[in-house]
Amino acid sequence: MWSFKAWRQRRLLARHPVADSAWAAVHAQLPILDGLDAVEDQRLRQRAVLFLHAKHLSALPGVSLSDHDRLCLAALAELPLLHLADLDWYQGFHEVVLYPDDFRSPQQHRDASGVVHEWDAEHSGEAWLQGPVILAWPGVQQSGQWDGYNLVIHELAHKLDMLNGDANGLPPLHRDMRQSDWADVMQSAYDHLNQQLDLHPHREPPIDAYASENPAEFFAVCSEYFFSAPDLLVAAYPQVYQQLHAFYRQDPLARLQRLHGHPHAPHTRPMA
Repeated sequence: MWSFKAWRQRRLLARHPVADSAWAAVHAQLPILDGLDAVEDQRLRQRAVLFLHAKHLSALPGVSLSDHDRLCLAALAELPLLHLADLDWYQGFHEVVLYPDDFRSPQQHRDASGVVHEWDAEHSGEAWLQGPVILAWPGVQQSGQWDGYNLVIHELAHKLDMLNGDANGLPPLHRDMRQSDWADVMQSAYDHLNQQLDLHPHREPPIDAYASENPAEFFAVCSEYFFSAPDLLVAAYPQVYQQLHAFYRQDPLARLQRLHGHPHAPHTRPMA
């Protein structure tokens, strides 16, 4: 059956081919793309082009974006969607705003007694419901290694989460997934992380402590680890890895193991 959307995508790809040398440069900067097979790699290459035509990258003063920079960001953005059906998963926003550095953002929280607390916090990224994705450029440049940090994937995981409304750690699940299983696994791991931080405040937690902020941040941080430090996530919370494997339809741990030739490659984690 003829599809206008598919025709338009083919037309865009034909008009904006990515040279082999340009794509090789993307791979050189983003090691987490290593291990993709030829079909996956070509699909990611095409989807990166489509992302750049669907979303506007707004660079604020102090950020200079080259074509290579744009392509790297798009590749990171599309990596989580690589095996998901084309159902417009990144709907609800049209702009990615790039700040030259971390930025201060007003925060608000209503506690259990109904008191509203307001403060300013320094962030590297934000995702607004029905609004843009905001990224600090240094964080984007640091993304793409096998080290457990990926600002782009983190903020776009929030956008997937928001497809059901406010971010709460529950993105739209596939029909072969059970919401009760997801909730049990994620809640149990989230509670365990908070317990470990309470009991051992000076001990390095199993994953980045920022995941303990709320269920939405837990999902976003675990998504970062799933793609950029899958061995650490499996070691800490194997059932969380399995739920993300079912959701993203990918197995980054298998890619990492193939690259290193053994099941447990050493990793370092960046300081918060």
